[in-house]
Amino acid sequence: MNGNWATSGTGAASDPRAEALLASYERAGYVRVAPPILQPAEPFLDLSGEDIRRRMFLTTAPGGAELCLRPDLTIPVSRDYLASPLAGKPANFSYLGRVFRHRADGNAEFLQAGIESFGRHDTAASDAEMLALGLETTAHFGLASPAIRTGDVALFAALIAALDLAPAWKRRLIKDFNRKENLAQDLERLVLGGTNGRPKYQGVLAALAGSDPKGAHALVTDLLSIAGISAVGGRSVAEIADRFLEQSALGASTKLPRDVRGLIERFLAIAGDPDEAAAELRALAADANLSGELAPALDLLESRNGFLAARDIDLKRVAFSTAFGRGFDYYTGFVFEITDPSRTGDPLVAGGRYDGLLTRLGATTPIPAVGFAVWIERLAVYGGAA
Repeated sequence: MNGNWATSGTGAASDPRAEALLASYERAGYVRVAPPILQPAEPFLDLSGEDIRRRMFLTTAPGGAELCLRPDLTIPVSRDYLASPLAGKPANFSYLGRVFRHRADGNAEFLQAGIESFGRHDTAASDAEMLALGLETTAHFGLASPAIRTGDVALFAALIAALDLAPAWKRRLIKDFNRKENLAQDLERLVLGGTNGRPKYQGVLAALAGSDPKGAHALVTDLLSIAGISAVGGRSVAEIADRFLEQSALGASTKLPRDVRGLIERFLAIAGDPDEAAAELRALAADANLSGELAPALDLLESRNGFLAARDIDLKRVAFSTAFGRGFDYYTGFVFEITDPSRTGDPLVAGGRYDGLLTRLGATTPIPAVGFAVWIERLAVYGGAA
């Protein structure tokens, strides 16, 4: 085990039911860890998503490094796993600790529990295990029949990958999947063809469009350096250049046929229980001649449904939607939220699959990963077991 990890919930307020919950995770094979509260800011700025970025608490070390109070625990647990001798091997972890996010309607410091599972290749089975453990979590606090929402980011990614679009537009659509207003604007912009209106720096972007990528990247990097820009919001000059060049590619002449937009909108309208959704998605794939392209993601969805049923989860209770996502950019597959609709609708337990995150954090080969977070303060209102 890496020296950064403690084996207790350091910093967690005493909460008997939360401690009992962690004990149940440990009995299920999830070793308890406690990553440091102070974390490098860059991974959160680059990977978490806009909602988390704007609510982070940032500070700067004497040497100039940008740090933050951890806004969640998935990235810290992932980083410590990669720095440990277990990196690349199957390993399961649990945690209970404080996280820090600006919130207009609550304390900026609150208690979060959760689990993370790395290196398992039984994707459908481990996805189902997360939802089952999430439901056991709400039952532990006395909520026996919560609402369950699920989705699958991989299905949308597979659909977009199969379309005849420029790579920059494919990246943009997938990135905006969790931002419904932005996604709608993207589709409208594509139907109109390229840019809708003249964006800032249109002349520079037009000159760069279609140019040699390496040369264009070097030019933009040099211009930023000459302007005295070294980093903005934790992003390096190279990363800023990448984003600028992506705008150039998005501004190139690209037009999406209206029937393709209709296909995307038909896909995003599919909702129901997971079995019903799978059948509708098979029909859509057949109608669009995309059965082969969507088959792996659909096979995984149907396999996951089987494992959920095997864990005695009634699929009729599960609300699946192809448009459902979460506010973290690193999710790549199955996502879920467990809520109490009689209260605020805020998630009590939420998580999913993030197979691409560990590579983006420095892993040399892809490592499967799935997990969830638990909002202890929201569950504390129920009268479950102590």
